[in-house]
Order: sequence, then C-alpha cells, then structure tokens
Amino acid sequence: MKRRWIVAAVLLVLGMPVFAFGISDVYQKNIYDVGHLKPVDSVLKVKVGDPAPDFTLPAVAGGTVTLSAYRGKKNVVLSFVPAAWTPVCSDQWPGYNLARKIFENRNAVLLGISVDNIPTLFAWTGQMGDLWFPVLSDFWPHGAVAKRYGVLRSNGVAERAIIVIDRNGIIRYIDVHDINERPPLESIVKALDGLR
Repeated sequence: MKRRWIVAAVLLVLGMPVFAFGISDVYQKNIYDVGHLKPVDSVLKVKVGDPAPDFTLPAVAGGTVTLSAYRGKKNVVLSFVPAAWTPVCSDQWPGYNLARKIFENRNAVLLGISVDNIPTLFAWTGQMGDLWFPVLSDFWPHGAVAKRYGVLRSNGVAERAIIVIDRNGIIRYIDVHDINERPPLESIVKALDGLR
C-alpha cells in the first residue's frame, strides 16, 4: 500500500511543471518556444512484437551506448525528444529524475535520445542538473536511429516518442506522442509492469 502512495505522489509531482522546482531564471530564458506543431509527422517502421533495431550512439557523459548491451539484463525505455532548449523537452527529462526509483524497481534503464549534437546536449542537460540516465546524440548520420524506428519528422527532428523494450530485445510498447505534450509517466509504468 505504501508503495502505491509513493508512486501516486511521484505521478502527481510529474504532472506539475518542473520549472516550479527552482530551475534558474537564466535556464528558463534560454528555452526557445517553437509554438504549436503538427502532433505527429512520421510513419513508424517498427511495431510491438518486433525485435528492436540495435544502435550505438555517443553519450553526453562520454563513450558510446549500445542498445544490445542491455539484452538479457535490463528492460529499456527509449525516450526520443525533438530538440534541446525547447519547452516540453526541457520539462520532460528532468521530470524523470523524480521517477528514477520507478524505473529501477522495474529493472529498467532509460535512454534519452535527441538528434542534437553532443556540445548542444552537454550545455542543455548541464542546465537541467544531473540526469541519472544516459543522454545520447543521434546527430550523425543525422537522425539515423530515429529514422530506423520511424520517428524522424520531415523537418529533421525526432518525434516525442517512448518505446519500451524487454530484456530479450523485443518492443513491447510504443507511444508516438503529440509532440506538444509530455507523455504520461503512468503509461510507461503500466508498460513496464506488463513485463513482470
């Protein structure tokens, strides 16, 4: 029962803008308002039940991260976001810091993926504070991983998409979300709980 209350409290908190928790005015002033965008502008190339296309991407923290390295060990949640320094993206990833235990308790790792280059992601995530999960650059060849999954938009940015992959490397959940809104954490939790 206590665990349910903790999850409920985290979900409630994640429904509130992260900016309410004291992110600096300087950071907020650097956020570029892209305005309202077409909700979805891509065609998926994967479906639930497919093996997840493997990839290796450079990480902001250094080195590279390979998806298949988690096979047999961890469930993986891919969080594709459109662009650094934009309002919803700048709210979404810091919110996952509050949910770290939710992922860990479900034997899951979160991988944040953006088509921005490493220096841009370094500056952006540095302003967010320490993120517990790897942030990966799908910059070159531009958007190659997003394209393989079918979440690259016609303007060259990724969709706001969540893809849950089980320990065997099989896609179990896909949410190509309205790019103007943050995907609900409850849906990710439900998808991960379905892997138990």
